[in-house]
Amino acid sequence: MTEKKPSGLFPTKLVAIAAVAGIVAGAAAVYVRETTSGNAETAQNATPCAGSLGQARALEPFFKGDVAAMVPVDAAQAVEGLTFTDASGKAMSTADFAGKTTLINLWATWCVPCREEMPALNGLQKALGSDRFQVVAINIDTGDAEKPKAFLSETGVDALGFYRDASMGVFNTLKKQGLAFGLPVTLLVNDKGCLLGHMNGPAAWDGPDARALVTAARGV
Repeated sequence: MTEKKPSGLFPTKLVAIAAVAGIVAGAAAVYVRETTSGNAETAQNATPCAGSLGQARALEPFFKGDVAAMVPVDAAQAVEGLTFTDASGKAMSTADFAGKTTLINLWATWCVPCREEMPALNGLQKALGSDRFQVVAINIDTGDAEKPKAFLSETGVDALGFYRDASMGVFNTLKKQGLAFGLPVTLLVNDKGCLLGHMNGPAAWDGPDARALVTAARGV
């Protein structure tokens, strides 16, 4: 039986990794190959996202500590056209989370920082998940779903929905938009589906800095 990993991440280790990720824009992350996909590019839509720049600026004081590598948006941008499936194989998209602030995270079992980060994301969902906020962790392993499902079970990740894109199209869409350089990659999206910030590299999402950021994002 695989030994379960602790639910938290070592703060000092995560701060160091996050700092490197912010400085080199994901150069230390695990890079993945580009594949073809039916995912449309993330759309620019200034009308519903007109206020997102002000929201992002209001959140900048919270981009510190464990989440210091989060980069605020510099242009109004709607996160649209990202398609994936749920645990039952049902087709879904980011539009299914309208009305909620979301933390969208892309991960894979072969990405070591992702494996270390998943229990922390699980902790964040347990602490703050509600009808106003959700962690949407999307697995991009190719092949069948058994390996990522087994990993989540073995590590005690039980609060996150199982979302998946075996084509890696979500990653490639974000890569084309200059938002993803490697794994893990995380987007902070408001309840209107507008991007507020993005991060390449892991973070201690179950720590006080991340909780403060999410709490503030729900209120802006």
